[in-house]
Amino acid sequence: QLQLVESGGGSVQPGGSLRLSCINAGLTSDSDAIGWFRRAPGKEREGVSCMRESGASAKYIDSVKGRFSISRDNARNTVYLQMNSLKPEDTGVYYCAAVRVLFGLCLFQPVHTNWGQGTQVTVSS
Repeated sequence: QLQLVESGGGSVQPGGSLRLSCINAGLTSDSDAIGWFRRAPGKEREGVSCMRESGASAKYIDSVKGRFSISRDNARNTVYLQMNSLKPEDTGVYYCAAVRVLFGLCLFQPVHTNWGQGTQVTVSS
């Protein structure tokens, strides 16, 4: 097992785009699914998107549907989160984690709770 490492965050204006990367995604052994989570200041962490190694069973939280897209490059052991049309409410620290799978679908349920450093996303004008 290798630790997942997030990168790609930054500060953008509303309507802008960012692409987050989660490296070592294909090298974890506890799950074949990776999820993206975010935590806004003073609020609880919430699941944003997840998908399985196969590229199937992608899942999104309602507030980001149509704006965010999860993908992966298995050859590079990296999972991406493309974030378009960003809104101020998307601001927060974004984390990736191995997540559980049920009935072939990924869930917003981390296999472990040892969160990494995350990557900061700030959307403001």
